[in-house]
Formats: sequence, structure tokens, C-alpha cells
Amino acid sequence: MRYTVEAMLTQLGYTINDSVKKQMESIINNTRDFSDIQKHIIQLSDTLKPFQAYIAMSNSNSYLKIKNESPKESIKKVDEMIQEWATKYKINLQKVKGKETYYILGKI
Repeated sequence: MRYTVEAMLTQLGYTINDSVKKQMESIINNTRDFSDIQKHIIQLSDTLKPFQAYIAMSNSNSYLKIKNESPKESIKKVDEMIQEWATKYKINLQKVKGKETYYILGKI
């Protein structure tokens, strides 16, 4: 299933307007094989919500980012979930130094 820009934004909790649509289009174009991984991104987003972690658009790079804002006792567990997800679906992540944040770069 291929999501539209509007559907991706809605699934990630964004209010749709021209600015965020353009930003999401840029992210889609910049993320390697986005159409192959978009359903996995939505699944991960749903999995992370109960742990206070989420997927959002980066304001500084044309990628989606995974932000782990879990309580201290859950950070390691959520980080392991993210790593397992990336390995399972062969997704290249880039960790932001000093933060519990990863950029989703696309398929390996």
C-alpha cells in the first residue's frame, strides 16, 4: 500500500497545509526507497506512541526522525525496539550525537 503525502501527514499527527505538504514531499524524495518503507514507518510510529516516542519531520534535515522521549527507565527498551525495527526492515538510521534521536535515511 502506498500512502499519499496527506495520509502520511495525518498518520504522523500533522495538520495538513501547503508548507508541511512541501516538507513531506522533500522528505519522501530524499529518503531512499521511501515507498518500500512507508508502511513500516507508520507501524513503528504506532508501536512507539505508548512509550512517549514518536516519528516526526526534521526541521534541519529532509528526513523523518525518530524521537525517543521515553521515561528514563524505558529509553533502553525503546532504543532496542528501534534498532530491531531497522534491522528487520533493512532501514538505514543515523543517530544524532548526544540525543535519543535517529534520522530515517531509507533502505540500506
